[in-house]
Amino acid sequence: MATEIKHKLVKIIVANTEYEVPSNLTIMKALEYLGWRLDRGVGCRGGFCGACSTIYRLQGDHKLYTGLACATKVEDGMLIAQIPISPANKKQYDIEALKAEPNTMLEYYPEIAKCISCNTCTKACPMDIEVMDYVQAALRGDIAQAAILSFDCIMCGLCATRCPAEISQFNVGILARRLYGRYIAPKYKQLDKRVKEVEKGIYDAEIDKMMKAEKKQIAKLYNARVREKD
Repeated sequence: MATEIKHKLVKIIVANTEYEVPSNLTIMKALEYLGWRLDRGVGCRGGFCGACSTIYRLQGDHKLYTGLACATKVEDGMLIAQIPISPANKKQYDIEALKAEPNTMLEYYPEIAKCISCNTCTKACPMDIEVMDYVQAALRGDIAQAAILSFDCIMCGLCATRCPAEISQFNVGILARRLYGRYIAPKYKQLDKRVKEVEKGIYDAEIDKMMKAEKKQIAKLYNARVREKD
């Protein structure tokens, strides 16, 4: 007979109400343990979609912490507030009409010039991205560096919520990646070839067959796939 593993209870505060939950739970699982139905601020549950942005304080600690509810474990005395959305200004633009020039980033996000290099954005990032560094790269007009450094951004917005200069860093990053992908990144010949094949309808019958296939068949095909060489 398996021995039941018990975890000690810790106290957390949600919506000004104190609860006791097992210490091994993440914030998200703790809320569900308490009976909360989470139909907003929930996505992949694996720390990749950025939907469950959370801020919290710890008892006796003046600091304001940030994290993802699906990846941050509860702690005793934790005061929790989830952020359903991180309001930040996003500039409208047609990527086809832009040019990957040094002043493009500053033209669309002039607030990056107000960066005081406090590094608060980096400290707030749950993905451990060097956020301040890619903002500084964008300010210098180094679009490629800004794109590369911000590549792992999940658009959770926690950096913007903590920025004293009111920069929407994640939107700066996505513009850099779009410019990089459209104008700077080396072209992959196999991709152009495959796009032309798709447009000609070469794979229509195969795609139709896969759409009608069972999940197990698709998984088998995926696991047995042959990767093409460059």
